[in-house]
Amino acid sequence: MTITDKAAEKALAILNSEGKANWGLRIFVAGESCCGPSYGLDMQEVKMPGDEVFEKNGLKVFMDKHTLSTLDGRELDYYVGEEGEGFIFTGGVSACGTGSSGC
Repeated sequence: MTITDKAAEKALAILNSEGKANWGLRIFVAGESCCGPSYGLDMQEVKMPGDEVFEKNGLKVFMDKHTLSTLDGRELDYYVGEEGEGFIFTGGVSACGTGSSGC
């Protein structure tokens, strides 16, 4: 799993705007659909038991091993377009926005 520079910068900006500059980003499996897992993002201050932790451009990223394994070959990006903006996972079978259960 990789994170683009744009996604890391946006996540850091959100954390800073919330007064949580020393926190990180948790990525988790939010549910399952006919298309596979959907993912969620949250703010997290410290590593939880069983977490895998890595950094991208100063952003700490927390995931449990199950989530990390489902994201193999995917990339977290930040998309801005005519339809709006937000974090999106690309790669793998299909592109999927966070929290989206559609294919």
